[in-house]
Amino acid sequence: MSLRSLADALAFSSLLASAIGFALSAVASLALGAPDPLHWAGLAGTGTFIIYSLDRLRDTAQDRSTSPQRTAFIEGHRRALVGAVGIAALAFGAMLLHAPRSIALLCAGIGLVGLWHRRLKGAAVWNVLYVALAWVAACVGMPWIAAGRPSTGPWVAGLLFAILIANLIASGLRDDEGALISHARARTGLRIATGAALLALGLAWIAPARIAPIGWIALAEVLAVQGFRDSERYGLLVVDGALLLGSVAAVFHLALLG
Repeated sequence: MSLRSLADALAFSSLLASAIGFALSAVASLALGAPDPLHWAGLAGTGTFIIYSLDRLRDTAQDRSTSPQRTAFIEGHRRALVGAVGIAALAFGAMLLHAPRSIALLCAGIGLVGLWHRRLKGAAVWNVLYVALAWVAACVGMPWIAAGRPSTGPWVAGLLFAILIANLIASGLRDDEGALISHARARTGLRIATGAALLALGLAWIAPARIAPIGWIALAEVLAVQGFRDSERYGLLVVDGALLLGSVAAVFHLALLG
């Protein structure tokens, strides 16, 4: 299998989205001092895979015009993806059984929003806001509850919210899934995305020391947005991949802090 085929499999199968959910949750857990960070990261990662895969499996007709390469991959590997969703659901359920009730209720709420995503697509600014909030609720909410609701929670949530706003705007510029491009020129959308990522970078600079490493994710997103290309692969592998690479850097930084 070629490197390009591997990259397509990573991006189009929801594995990249799942890895991002796992990594962002791990960063939040370490920043907040949550116990058992792998548990919350595992829930975030498997939950993301389930929601994104179901959305893509159900919406091939609608996505064919906006994401033709991804849709072709989904249609060509439907049976394998359905099986992967089943395995992920079993793993998610097993981990959820060992989670506190408050976290289980949070997961249920996020899951309902995720399942309604296909009906909410195309809602312009609302789409960007509620998706960013859902990601923050999953990746920050669980470790925040597990850590005993520390006062630094709003710092982590605010930084990741701004970064995710930048990511979602930039990702939406290549299609018409209700992103800001339908109401303004792409240049304006990129400026807004850059501004949101720079805001997160600035806030990370003044944040408490334990929170500051999140700035690596903001920096990665700034660079991805600045090199923006109107390409399906660029949106998935670079704009979204920046979240993963930045999270890896943040985890190493947090590990050095001890």
